[in-house]
Amino acid sequence: MSLIRINVAEAYPSQKRLNRMKITISIICGLLTLLWAYAAFSKLLSYHDFLIQLKRQPLPTWSISGLAVGLPIFELLIAFLICGNYTKKAGLWLSSVLMICFTGYVALALSGAFGSIPCSCGGILSRMGWQTHLIFNIVYTILALFGLWTFNRYKKLNIHAR
Repeated sequence: MSLIRINVAEAYPSQKRLNRMKITISIICGLLTLLWAYAAFSKLLSYHDFLIQLKRQPLPTWSISGLAVGLPIFELLIAFLICGNYTKKAGLWLSSVLMICFTGYVALALSGAFGSIPCSCGGILSRMGWQTHLIFNIVYTILALFGLWTFNRYKKLNIHAR
Protein backbone atom coordinates (compact mmCIF):
# COMPACT_ATOMS: atom_id res chain seq x y z
CA MET A 1 0.00 0.00 0.00
CA SER A 2 1.46 3.36 -0.93
CA LEU A 3 0.84 6.49 0.99
CA ILE A 4 -0.17 9.56 -0.94
CA ARG A 5 1.36 12.74 0.38
CA ILE A 6 -0.54 15.90 -0.28
CA ASN A 7 1.19 19.18 0.24
CA VAL A 8 -1.65 21.35 1.49
CA ALA A 9 0.32 24.57 0.92
CA GLU A 10 0.85 23.54 -2.69
CA ALA A 11 -2.73 22.40 -3.28
CA TYR A 12 -4.23 25.53 -1.71
CA PRO A 13 -1.76 28.39 -2.08
CA SER A 14 -2.30 31.47 0.03
CA GLN A 15 -3.36 34.72 -1.55
CA LYS A 16 -0.14 36.25 -0.20
CA ARG A 17 1.95 33.69 -2.10
CA LEU A 18 -0.01 34.26 -5.30
CA ASN A 19 0.43 38.02 -4.92
CA ARG A 20 4.20 37.62 -4.49
CA MET A 21 4.34 35.50 -7.62
CA LYS A 22 2.29 38.06 -9.54
CA ILE A 23 4.61 40.87 -8.40
CA THR A 24 7.68 38.81 -9.38
CA ILE A 25 6.21 38.20 -12.82
CA SER A 26 5.41 41.90 -13.22
CA ILE A 27 8.95 42.96 -12.28
CA ILE A 28 10.57 40.43 -14.63
CA CYS A 29 8.21 41.36 -17.47
CA GLY A 30 8.94 45.04 -16.87
CA LEU A 31 12.69 44.45 -17.03
CA LEU A 32 12.40 42.36 -20.19
CA THR A 33 10.10 44.91 -21.83
CA LEU A 34 12.59 47.67 -21.08
CA LEU A 35 15.44 45.56 -22.47
CA TRP A 36 13.69 44.69 -25.74
CA ALA A 37 12.24 48.15 -26.32
CA TYR A 38 15.57 49.83 -25.56
CA ALA A 39 17.51 47.41 -27.77
CA ALA A 40 15.08 47.86 -30.66
CA PHE A 41 14.85 51.65 -30.48
CA SER A 42 18.59 52.10 -30.10
CA LYS A 43 19.12 50.00 -33.26
CA LEU A 44 16.43 51.89 -35.16
CA LEU A 45 17.60 55.34 -34.03
CA SER A 46 21.18 54.64 -35.12
CA TYR A 47 20.24 52.32 -37.97
CA HIS A 48 23.22 53.21 -40.16
CA ASP A 49 25.72 52.33 -37.39
CA PHE A 50 23.78 49.15 -36.59
CA LEU A 51 23.89 48.11 -40.25
CA ILE A 52 27.65 48.72 -40.48
CA GLN A 53 28.26 46.67 -37.31
CA LEU A 54 25.96 43.92 -38.54
CA LYS A 55 27.96 43.70 -41.79
CA ARG A 56 31.09 43.03 -39.72
CA GLN A 57 29.50 40.01 -38.04
CA PRO A 58 30.36 36.49 -39.21
CA LEU A 59 26.99 36.11 -40.91
CA PRO A 60 26.07 35.23 -44.49
CA THR A 61 25.81 38.41 -46.55
CA TRP A 62 22.33 37.46 -47.75
CA SER A 63 21.03 37.59 -44.14
CA ILE A 64 22.28 41.08 -43.22
CA SER A 65 19.46 43.19 -44.67
CA GLY A 66 16.78 40.86 -43.26
CA LEU A 67 18.36 40.93 -39.81
CA ALA A 68 18.85 44.69 -39.91
CA VAL A 69 15.12 45.20 -40.33
CA GLY A 70 13.79 42.04 -38.70
CA LEU A 71 15.73 42.02 -35.44
CA PRO A 72 14.50 45.39 -34.10
CA ILE A 73 10.95 44.58 -35.21
CA PHE A 74 11.15 41.17 -33.51
CA GLU A 75 12.48 42.80 -30.32
CA LEU A 76 9.58 45.27 -30.33
CA LEU A 77 7.14 42.42 -30.94
CA ILE A 78 8.50 40.58 -27.90
CA ALA A 79 8.19 43.76 -25.80
CA PHE A 80 4.53 44.10 -26.82
CA LEU A 81 3.77 40.41 -26.26
CA ILE A 82 5.17 40.55 -22.73
CA CYS A 83 2.85 43.45 -21.91
CA GLY A 84 -0.34 41.65 -22.94
CA ASN A 85 -2.30 39.47 -20.54
CA TYR A 86 -3.05 36.81 -23.14
CA THR A 87 0.33 37.01 -24.89
CA LYS A 88 2.64 37.22 -21.87
CA LYS A 89 3.57 33.52 -21.99
CA ALA A 90 4.53 33.75 -25.67
CA GLY A 91 6.59 36.87 -24.91
CA LEU A 92 8.39 35.10 -22.07
CA TRP A 93 9.08 32.09 -24.31
CA LEU A 94 10.46 34.26 -27.10
CA SER A 95 12.52 36.26 -24.60
CA SER A 96 14.02 33.07 -23.24
CA VAL A 97 14.83 31.68 -26.69
CA LEU A 98 16.31 34.93 -28.00
CA MET A 99 18.37 35.49 -24.84
CA ILE A 100 19.73 31.93 -25.07
CA CYS A 101 20.70 32.59 -28.71
CA PHE A 102 22.32 35.94 -27.90
CA THR A 103 24.13 34.46 -24.90
CA GLY A 104 25.48 31.60 -27.01
CA TYR A 105 26.65 34.06 -29.65
CA VAL A 106 28.43 36.22 -27.07
CA ALA A 107 30.04 33.12 -25.53
CA LEU A 108 31.33 32.09 -28.97
CA ALA A 109 32.61 35.61 -29.64
CA LEU A 110 34.34 35.64 -26.26
CA SER A 111 35.97 32.29 -27.01
CA GLY A 112 37.53 33.76 -30.14
CA ALA A 113 35.58 31.52 -32.49
CA PHE A 114 34.88 34.45 -34.82
CA GLY A 115 38.11 36.42 -34.37
CA SER A 116 37.75 40.08 -33.48
CA ILE A 117 34.22 41.36 -34.11
CA PRO A 118 32.32 44.41 -32.89
CA CYS A 119 29.16 44.16 -30.86
CA SER A 120 26.12 45.03 -32.97
CA CYS A 121 23.95 45.86 -29.97
CA GLY A 122 22.65 49.36 -29.63
CA GLY A 123 23.11 52.11 -27.07
CA ILE A 124 24.71 51.37 -23.71
CA LEU A 125 24.88 47.66 -24.44
CA SER A 126 27.32 48.25 -27.30
CA ARG A 127 29.78 49.87 -24.87
CA MET A 128 30.09 46.73 -22.77
CA GLY A 129 33.07 44.45 -23.15
CA TRP A 130 32.37 40.88 -24.21
CA GLN A 131 32.80 39.51 -20.65
CA THR A 132 30.43 42.08 -19.18
CA HIS A 133 28.03 41.42 -22.03
CA LEU A 134 28.13 37.69 -21.33
CA ILE A 135 27.30 38.24 -17.64
CA PHE A 136 24.51 40.67 -18.56
CA ASN A 137 23.06 38.15 -21.03
CA ILE A 138 23.28 35.28 -18.56
CA VAL A 139 21.44 37.34 -15.94
CA TYR A 140 18.69 38.27 -18.41
CA THR A 141 18.47 34.69 -19.69
CA ILE A 142 17.96 33.47 -16.12
CA LEU A 143 15.39 36.23 -15.55
CA ALA A 144 13.46 35.24 -18.69
CA LEU A 145 13.51 31.53 -17.81
CA PHE A 146 12.58 32.20 -14.19
CA GLY A 147 9.79 34.52 -15.34
CA LEU A 148 8.43 31.81 -17.62
CA TRP A 149 8.63 29.20 -14.85
CA THR A 150 6.98 31.53 -12.32
CA PHE A 151 4.26 32.48 -14.82
CA ASN A 152 3.43 28.81 -15.49
CA ARG A 153 3.49 28.04 -11.76
CA TYR A 154 1.26 31.03 -11.00
CA LYS A 155 -1.30 29.96 -13.60
CA LYS A 156 -1.34 26.42 -12.24
CA LEU A 157 -1.65 27.48 -8.58
CA ASN A 158 -4.17 30.21 -9.31
CA ILE A 159 -6.53 27.62 -10.80
CA HIS A 160 -6.32 25.57 -7.59
CA ALA A 161 -6.92 28.64 -5.44
CA ARG A 162 -10.36 29.33 -6.93
